[in-house]
Amino acid sequence: MFRTKPGRRQWPALALLATASLVLTLGGCAADTVTPAEAREQAGQGDGAHTEGKDGKGEIPASGAVDCAKVKCIALTFDAGPGKDTPRLLDILKEKQVHATFFLLGKKHVVRYPEVVRRIADEGHEVANHTWTHRILTDTDAAEVRDELSRTQDAIAEITGHKPTLMRPPQGRTDDTVSGVSRDLGLAQVLWSITAKDYSTEDSALIRQRVLDQAHGDGIILLHDIYKGTVPAVPGIIDELKRRGYTFVTVPQLIAPAKPEPGTVYRPERLE
Repeated sequence: MFRTKPGRRQWPALALLATASLVLTLGGCAADTVTPAEAREQAGQGDGAHTEGKDGKGEIPASGAVDCAKVKCIALTFDAGPGKDTPRLLDILKEKQVHATFFLLGKKHVVRYPEVVRRIADEGHEVANHTWTHRILTDTDAAEVRDELSRTQDAIAEITGHKPTLMRPPQGRTDDTVSGVSRDLGLAQVLWSITAKDYSTEDSALIRQRVLDQAHGDGIILLHDIYKGTVPAVPGIIDELKRRGYTFVTVPQLIAPAKPEPGTVYRPERLE
């Protein structure tokens, strides 16, 4: 159990017992689980092998298209925002020409920072669902799962004009009930393969190093833009991974030409 400072909200510290949660939850889950490479292969594109992009800069072409069967792609994702530091994060991403995927919380976040949600969408990032109150969905019934997801869907759509097509279950915990409701709501489930456990430290250098140590092709990085040490770590993460030949993509770009399939669980495997 991670300790938090007195008076600090407790749920984020509990939010990611990352690797253990994924193994324990999905181990007995009958829901479809697909890697990005498998999604691309099923859509008829290549064997998932990676080669470095021609320009070596890790930037998406002006057309917005990227072939992650040929380019060494990695997806940067942020959970549990937006928060007070998200505008600074958006400034960094704009400067670095990187698009990310934001899994947003409804209560006290989407409703508190509607202008930030709008900016996330307007600047080309993927807006996704991280539930209304961060309840552990596997501890609730189908009606409660639906309420947690649909309220956030509606709140985001009211601001951006579009409902998300991706969701991330808190702690990565999903089961057949969660998958069924997600399918009904048109939501694919997205897990991760790289985590800095930034809920446990404010040391930006440590957060950066943890990400770099785990980085791999087709990886999905999990960070939180609500913690003090995270946003300052992002420029160094981006610069070093670009130097290593990675191209940053959103989750839909990572699995393209496949489309996110509602109810399906997308979980990367380490390829390197």
